[in-house]
Amino acid sequence: MVERVIKLPDIGEGITEAEISEWEVEVGEWISEDDIVGTVLTDKAAVEIPSSASGKVLWRAGEPGDVLPIGAPLVKIDVVDETEADTLGPETGRAEAPVEAEDTAAPEPPDTDDKPQPPKVVRNGAGKALAAPAVRHRAAALGIDLSQVDGTGPEGRVTHADLDARLATGGGSAPLVQGDGVTEVKIIGLRRKIAEQMTRAHARIPQITIVEEVDVTELERLRMAMNADRTEAQPKLTLLPFLMRAAVVARQVAPQVNARYDDETGTLWQHDAVHFGIAIQTGQGLMVPVLRHAEALTLRDAASGIVRLAEAARAGTLTREELSGSTITITSLGPLGAVATTPIVNHPEVAILGVNRKQIRPHWDGRAFVPRDMMNLSASFDHRIVDGWDAAQFIARLKSLLETPALLFA
Repeated sequence: MVERVIKLPDIGEGITEAEISEWEVEVGEWISEDDIVGTVLTDKAAVEIPSSASGKVLWRAGEPGDVLPIGAPLVKIDVVDETEADTLGPETGRAEAPVEAEDTAAPEPPDTDDKPQPPKVVRNGAGKALAAPAVRHRAAALGIDLSQVDGTGPEGRVTHADLDARLATGGGSAPLVQGDGVTEVKIIGLRRKIAEQMTRAHARIPQITIVEEVDVTELERLRMAMNADRTEAQPKLTLLPFLMRAAVVARQVAPQVNARYDDETGTLWQHDAVHFGIAIQTGQGLMVPVLRHAEALTLRDAASGIVRLAEAARAGTLTREELSGSTITITSLGPLGAVATTPIVNHPEVAILGVNRKQIRPHWDGRAFVPRDMMNLSASFDHRIVDGWDAAQFIARLKSLLETPALLFA
């Protein structure tokens, strides 16, 4: 028998530590090589850690929420090598592991090797369904028992599509809870990262927020016409690609809004490229993937990029590169949007745009009140870098571009 230690690997980009987000294995459980032992969180990227061998879990480091340095022991496994496998019999006490898995694993064909075989498909040795952390969080929110879901992913993993199929058959249930108890919730994982970032941003940035009313009637007509003319392969256009295009053009009057500010060295990095951070709500919390080089994208290219990033964010498959490097952020609550919001600047950026709910409102055209599609646009700025006058100029230019959409293509 050989003990093997799985260490927290070097994830790259100068990362020195990672937080344990979720364990996929239990002490005493049999696992196979390449099974996921757990998920760690660095910044906002979740990284699954695979096992480098098959064997029995002897020990694991800490609990979710604990932070470990790179290179620290993560899991210890009792590995059965080929020589020992030939001599192991039922009396060794190790052959019972496959027997425990009979209730939860699919039947395996007879193996000529006497080596005990840990479960490989659908369920792990503890009878726990295989699923990514994002799928587990969503299943819990929907009241779905993963052990009752047939996984169609690799090695029987439960996927988001499997959850959708379960919901379609009435498998989900939202439990009704009544009582006056208090639940203690440990803030860990992505939620803790969000809390740290919001605290840092609010404490370090003296921000100014401007809210402007925008008539998007003509823009909506253009958007609907372009959607009617789209092909099946093209995604529907929302307001976001138009707002991105308008911001790209409007930055010419206030180039300092597309920047990152290092307040420790007193250096402003003003960018020619526009990399939009897009705030997306997921089952795990708020994530901000980055759509790069928006200045070089068509409206349809931007729409496709937004859809791709949103799907990856909700599936938990975003890469570190897709979660870093934004120069300005856009946030939208979609149909749940309020009349006005005061978005918090995403440090170290210096500006954030907030899209609010669109409504039909009476608008005076000089002769009579007419119904128009109106939307409030909120924008917050780092007041150390962007003066009120410059912020107002930027918003005024945005307003004129959105109200006269032909200017977006001039």
